[in-house]
Amino acid sequence: MYRSKASTKIQFAGALGLVAAVVIGGTAYGAEVFPQANDPWFKAGQATLAKALKNRPNTGPAKNIIIFIGDGMGVTSYTAGRIWEGQQRGETGEENMLSWEHFPYTAFVKTYNTNLQIADSAGTATAWNSGVKVQGGMIGGDSTVKRGICSTLKGHEARTALELAEMAGMSTGTVSTARLTHATPATTYAHSTDRDFEDDAKLAKAWKDPTGCKDIARQLIEFPYGDGIEVALGGGRRHFQPNSMGDAENPKKKGKRKDGRDLSKEWVKKYKSKGSAFVWNQKQFDAIDPKKTNALLGLFNYSHMQYEADRKKKDIGGEPSIAEMTAKAIDILSKNPKGYWLQVEGGRIDHANHGNNAYRMVADTVAFSDAVAVALKKVDLKDTLIIVTADHSHVFYIAGYAVRGNPILGKSRGVSKKGGVPTGKFMKALDGKPYTTVGYGNGPGAWKDGSPRPDVTDVDTNDVDYIQQATWARGSETHAGEDVPLWAAGPGAWLFQGTIEQNYIFNVMDYAASLRKRATAAMK
Repeated sequence: MYRSKASTKIQFAGALGLVAAVVIGGTAYGAEVFPQANDPWFKAGQATLAKALKNRPNTGPAKNIIIFIGDGMGVTSYTAGRIWEGQQRGETGEENMLSWEHFPYTAFVKTYNTNLQIADSAGTATAWNSGVKVQGGMIGGDSTVKRGICSTLKGHEARTALELAEMAGMSTGTVSTARLTHATPATTYAHSTDRDFEDDAKLAKAWKDPTGCKDIARQLIEFPYGDGIEVALGGGRRHFQPNSMGDAENPKKKGKRKDGRDLSKEWVKKYKSKGSAFVWNQKQFDAIDPKKTNALLGLFNYSHMQYEADRKKKDIGGEPSIAEMTAKAIDILSKNPKGYWLQVEGGRIDHANHGNNAYRMVADTVAFSDAVAVALKKVDLKDTLIIVTADHSHVFYIAGYAVRGNPILGKSRGVSKKGGVPTGKFMKALDGKPYTTVGYGNGPGAWKDGSPRPDVTDVDTNDVDYIQQATWARGSETHAGEDVPLWAAGPGAWLFQGTIEQNYIFNVMDYAASLRKRATAAMK
């Protein structure tokens, strides 16, 4: 039925007034009609509705885009992180909200690769960074490229959002707690038929013809578009330095490159004219002045950066947090009046899940939330599109009817059937042993050879090193195949609705910031 704009405005104003009446005093409905009007849960829902009714899509252009990727951060992973964060503050945890959960627009994302029902990170990251779904393990090509066969890549490279942004004159960056040559960060700047081609030595050992391929670390340094990537922060020094060179933190560990090149030095030399720097520890990172530095390469570990739970305890040279890296990146990139494009990955959420180590997973999830919170303080959502999502999920579960407020990493305690009050007693499986609230479908935490399930009664399952129990054994836990959530705020965010294909994320970024249009115009 057609409604005039005037009638729509009147209806909207009436709705707000009605909500306000219920929230303030519950006077819009009599107790005899709606007795729960003064229940705190109902009032909270009405307050949320009032906020939603005020929301209006931002249809303007995006000057800046930041896409945050929680690697392996499926629904249960971020839910556990949310609860754990709240419980660290002494709350029950379930009511807590992570920084991005206040965003007004959400969608569910299909993550499969063209040849895999359960996705690989390289293929999923290529989808949102290049707009095409590809085979698992493949980086920066189109859907015709075959993994490991370099001859199939030539002429089928897929332009990335970061490349388009550079071509358009924007500043760009990629940040990760994993190696910078690892699957997700690599898809921002590289084109490779195999995610494992991180250095020339790995490329030489390729299980299929490597002819025509260029290793991933080299592609970061030799990046040919625009005036080059302004910020690259993460781990993976070994792939940038020669095999004759000892690592800065542990000289007994040598670089991996066979070609003798020190790519970190090449970075500094390449961008010297615009103010370049290479840093590998916290002190050097802290000393960087964003006003004077326009090209920053940070490689903070020989391989991946430390888990957040270990960062201050185990790292020899000291590492910045993902929030600190995000803040520094934005400070450097935001100097460009044409805007910027930035990807930030919480890469070790995935690794902790692979190891059935829920403590380190939730700690990294909360650190990832802190990074989003820092970005929100530094940007204006009127001109900056922020997207938060995951590449895939894991076989991580939360189950077992635990009492509200039960430690999310602890053993489940229940409530009474009569009155629903906490019993204080461990809930038990049919084998008579307690079980934890969280666990995994497979992985190293499984009991092997048909032996009985271990009794966790006297085990501290909240310990940072505790490995959660798993249903069936594997050396490394696997990804899962269900959809992952996406949250968005800022210009163009309203285009994320319903269930989407992962490659659609690229289309929204492209549209919101006119990446292709601006890149094309700049080439004329």
